Amino acid sequence: MFYTTEIIADIFKFAGDSVTLINRDANFAAYVTRTDSGETEDTWKATIKRNVEHLELIKGYKHEDGTTSIWGSEDFTAIDAAIVKGKTFYGG
Repeated sequence: MFYTTEIIADIFKFAGDSVTLINRDANFAAYVTRTDSGETEDTWKATIKRNVEHLELIKGYKHEDGTTSIWGSEDFTAIDAAIVKGKTFYGG
């Protein structure tokens, strides 16, 4: 796939949605709220895990050559922190 500057910006922006979800839900208070409302612990953990895996996947996106990263000067600090936080809560 050819990644234009606009597509790369959109991918990075959508990664922020996963960061937001992980930061909002990967904590004990969210766990209590979710399980009290009927969500199982396994479902809660699976949601966190899917979003962590999404972030890890997009960090590895490559151009058509299969070796060159699509990423340039993007700051992955929040993404990296969300990955660590998420893995802490689902046991990854």
